[in-house]
Amino acid sequence: MERLAQIYDMLSDKNRLRILKLLEQKPMCVCELTYVLGIRQPSVSRHLRKLKEADLINSRQDGLWSEYFINRIGDEYSRVMMGILSGWINDDPVIVEDIKKSAQACREVLCNQQKGNYFT
Repeated sequence: MERLAQIYDMLSDKNRLRILKLLEQKPMCVCELTYVLGIRQPSVSRHLRKLKEADLINSRQDGLWSEYFINRIGDEYSRVMMGILSGWINDDPVIVEDIKKSAQACREVLCNQQKGNYFT
């Protein structure tokens, strides 16, 4: 029961939902997510850490970047909930706008603009 409660807790935050919907589209780095969500980098990193601890996402190195993606081989609870989530809120105006904006997110440009602050 604790595992299911943990997943519901992760899905109860609108920014974490937005991150999950973006990562359904493609793997993204922190600077891309920060750009699309319009929230501060430490907040994005905190959400990513929580999602990763809940085993809903994973990360890998892609050159200089840590890139985050949906964990498709997690436990049964996470696979089922992520499967359900993939069919929900796709037509929500915020999600639609996020996906459009993510198509314009270029990590090389975004991270170079932020170079003095962080580099992921």
